[in-house]
Amino acid sequence: MKYRKFGRLDWQVSEIGYGAWGIGGGWGVTDDSAAKEALNRYLDFGGNFIDTAYGYGDGHSEVLIGEVLQERGSTNSELPVYVASKVPPKTSTWPIPPGVPVTETFPVDWVIECTERSLKNLGVDCLDLQQLHIWSDDYNEQLDWYEAFVKLREQGKVRAFGVSIADYAPETGVRLAQSGRVDSIQVIYNIFEQTPEKELFPAALANGVAILPRVPFEEGALTGTITRQTQFDPEDWRKQYFTAERLDELEQHLAPLRELLNADTPTLPLLALRYCLHHPAVASVLPGMRRAANVDKNMTASDYALAPELIQALHANDWDHGWRYPWCV
Repeated sequence: MKYRKFGRLDWQVSEIGYGAWGIGGGWGVTDDSAAKEALNRYLDFGGNFIDTAYGYGDGHSEVLIGEVLQERGSTNSELPVYVASKVPPKTSTWPIPPGVPVTETFPVDWVIECTERSLKNLGVDCLDLQQLHIWSDDYNEQLDWYEAFVKLREQGKVRAFGVSIADYAPETGVRLAQSGRVDSIQVIYNIFEQTPEKELFPAALANGVAILPRVPFEEGALTGTITRQTQFDPEDWRKQYFTAERLDELEQHLAPLRELLNADTPTLPLLALRYCLHHPAVASVLPGMRRAANVDKNMTASDYALAPELIQALHANDWDHGWRYPWCV
């Protein structure tokens, strides 16, 4: 496993992080035993950055992570394990509708209350990274959320701050990166969604802000395993997302990617993860890994860097598909 500096902080984090939404629920029937096995396997590989949220199963993801870390005691690693969580908007709406003030979404008492819930779920006194689970560019001028973060840091309950910006809206993170108020920005970034490279990543590099790419597999599309024949579990939200029409579109865009696979990068998941890691703004990429078998495959992505000519070829596969999520207001 290779490690990278986390923005301007002195943390060294594994290039492959652990995205913990799936183990909280919403992606099919949950299996806590399998989830904990996957988490342990991740830590055994030397992974040391876990990203969760209070909204992942109303804290269930956090509880599982806390149990694993407490059961392990020491990870037998020279590097600490960093845990990041997120505060959901009080309105429970994604994205934030235009004009909704921060006093309704992230008032001071709400940010503090949610953070304290997360600390209890995780069984820790201090959270390494606390993030807002959604963002509006207007909140650069409405600083209740930041006031709450500062209070939490002064109380020794949070070490660093971050924001997970809205889906397919990387431009809303540019001023935030320039503000100096956050240590990290989480954003959708993958082979099909390369827009963050244009403005957000340069701003992050210039201001020492760590970039955390989420959805590196485009909700599973870039694994190459989702087809017209795929039968989604009734509890998997993607049953609504991957319509027949979208799957037809997807196959057309996967075909040229399969032609780029080679002996060093023989699978689409490895290609997808290594593409995310090619950019120097990226600190740790966050694939979801609900099974130990997924961990075994994904953790090898850190072993090899893509050749410049392959990266250039992948740049031609940016795809503004315009698909909306079922929870979008």
